[in-house]
Amino acid sequence: MVILGGILGVLALAILFVIGIYNKLQQQNVMVDEGWSGIDVQLKKRFDLIPNLVETVKGYAKHESGTFEKVTQLRSSMMGTNDPKELGEMEGEFRSTLKSLFAVAENYPELKADENFRQLQASLQAIEDELEGARRYYNGTVRDLNRMVVVFPNSVIAGMFNIKRREFFEITDAVEKQNVKVDFISEPKAE
Repeated sequence: MVILGGILGVLALAILFVIGIYNKLQQQNVMVDEGWSGIDVQLKKRFDLIPNLVETVKGYAKHESGTFEKVTQLRSSMMGTNDPKELGEMEGEFRSTLKSLFAVAENYPELKADENFRQLQASLQAIEDELEGARRYYNGTVRDLNRMVVVFPNSVIAGMFNIKRREFFEITDAVEKQNVKVDFISEPKAE
C-alpha cells in the first residue's frame, strides 16, 4: 500500500511538472501571437497611409507611374501574408520601393512644401518608429519561446504537444534594414 502511494505521489508530481512546463510554453506562445498582432496593426496603419502618399506624389509626378504601381503591388502582396519570413523578404523590397517614391518627391520642391505631403511624411515616420518597436517586441518573445522550446526537459514536453520554434521577423536585405528616411522638411544647404 505504501509503495502504491509512493508511485501515485511521484506520478502526480510528474503530471504537475508537465502541466507547469506546458502552461509556460503556452503563455509564451500567446506572447508571440500578441507580438505578431502588434506588427500586424502597425503594418495595417502603414498600408492605409500608402495610397494617400502615392496619390499625393502622383499629382506632382505623373510620369513616374512605374514606381507608383510597384508600391501599390507590393502593398497588396504584403497585406496577403502572415508568414514572418515571407513578410521580411517583402519588407526589404517594399522599403526600397518606398525610398524610390521619396526620391521622386525630392525632385519636386512644390511637393515637398505641400502641407498634406508633410503630414503624410510625419505620419509615416511615426508608424515606422512604432513598427520598429513592434518588431523588437515580437522578436523578443520569439527568442524567449525558442529558448524555452530547445532546452531539456521543455523540449520533450514541447514535442509531445507539438509546440514548435517560431520564425523571427527579419528583413533579409541588410541595406534595407535601415528605417525609411522621410525628412523633406529640412532646407537645402547653402553652397
